[in-house]
Amino acid sequence: MIKTENLVKNFEDFTALDHVNMHVPAGAVYGLVGPNGAGKTTILRHVAGIYKPEEGQVLIGDRPVYENPQVKASFTYIPDDFFYFSQANTLEMMKFYKNIYPHFDEKLFEELREAFREIDPKKKVARLSKGMQKQVAFWLSICCRPEIMLLDEPVDGLDPVMRRQVWSVILSGAVEHGTTVLVSSHNLRELEDVCDHVGIMHRGKLVLEHSLSELQGNISKVQIAFAPGAEPSFEDLPVMHTSVSGRVHTAIIKGNPLEVEDRLKKINPLLLDILPLSLEEIFIYELGGDDYAVKEILI
Repeated sequence: MIKTENLVKNFEDFTALDHVNMHVPAGAVYGLVGPNGAGKTTILRHVAGIYKPEEGQVLIGDRPVYENPQVKASFTYIPDDFFYFSQANTLEMMKFYKNIYPHFDEKLFEELREAFREIDPKKKVARLSKGMQKQVAFWLSICCRPEIMLLDEPVDGLDPVMRRQVWSVILSGAVEHGTTVLVSSHNLRELEDVCDHVGIMHRGKLVLEHSLSELQGNISKVQIAFAPGAEPSFEDLPVMHTSVSGRVHTAIIKGNPLEVEDRLKKINPLLLDILPLSLEEIFIYELGGDDYAVKEILI
């Protein structure tokens, strides 16, 4: 659905994007993760058609985005700072969006009043708090019934209850209408429960891109104990990390968890548990525990 091919962007002598190749499948919720300054906002602005590629290209459904009104009508973009007319209220902004997006759903707008009940739609958006302005942006964007939603640090400024509410509405749309969601964040934990594909950016490069099922199906966290006097053995498996607490050895092992378990059972351990890894643990061990990008994402 969304593809960047060898995308390059420089700001004077600073390389913001360095030959980035990103692939967002149709219907995916794709989390673009990285420390501040990694290039997340820059790539989103290219996908939104705001920036013109210096090299490479951005495609949505095999069509270039830049200066292509038909393609731009298929998505909504919520940047960190939401645009609104200074004298407009939410109802007036709704009419503006309706004139731009042919599939704007007024019935859905009314249904979502309860979800965004803290918002007075007749009050000027400029007089709302930043968190409420972000809610207005989500309210309007969802009602556009877009094929794609582009979200840049989307829930910053929202309280925990509203964060869950917003994600619930977005994910419902993704499931019911096949909406593709591309969301950036510097916080990996924030995206762990909502994304099915993840890419990590660092210093203008996309250093890792996988579906969660691929990641979770290719790495195991093993706790194993051996009989007294027995030498620890991992059957020559590709061990990425080990630690010991008493007689229990914990190992991060590359490979299919079921195959790893079958091989370790053959050495008759006293204890053998295969544990799930969190998304942040997967990235730490995939990229290396000392990797700067991962440290920044997890802070």
